[in-house]
Amino acid sequence: MKNSTVETLIGAAVIIIAAAFFFFAYQTSGKGHAAGAYRLSAEFDNAEGVSVGTDVRVAGVKIGSVVDFALNPENFQANVVMELDPKVKFTDDATAKVTAEGLLGSKFIALEQGGSETMLADGGVISNTQGAVDIWSLISQAMFANKGPGDQGSAPADGGQDVPPADTKSP
Repeated sequence: MKNSTVETLIGAAVIIIAAAFFFFAYQTSGKGHAAGAYRLSAEFDNAEGVSVGTDVRVAGVKIGSVVDFALNPENFQANVVMELDPKVKFTDDATAKVTAEGLLGSKFIALEQGGSETMLADGGVISNTQGAVDIWSLISQAMFANKGPGDQGSAPADGGQDVPPADTKSP
């Protein structure tokens, strides 16, 4: 009888520790809602690489995460809802930009403070946005850009000036 009581208490302790671990993991993964956090939204013309849980950063420091991500059927832009640290407030002329950690790194949303004195409230909208740059389409455009007829992509030998050849006929 004494053995089963000890085993029950140890089992209960393991279950409590596991539940605490899962709660902590859920809160820190960006899927849960932080206490006191507020929400801002922004619409991007291209939000490639952004999804629920994507970091929101200011000066490289994570201050929140994306909690909702959907297509706006009226203007065909990506509507991104972000949940942010309540200690960091933004003005109504703040800027949101989809950027990457490097050339091929993971995407995140970078916020930059504006110069206005009017602060955005919970549920506010950041209207100054810049979507993701598609690096592969830029590379493709540079490699396969249409060249004009006879254009081989090299500059004239005379320093860039098209001068007709001198008349070599003698009088």
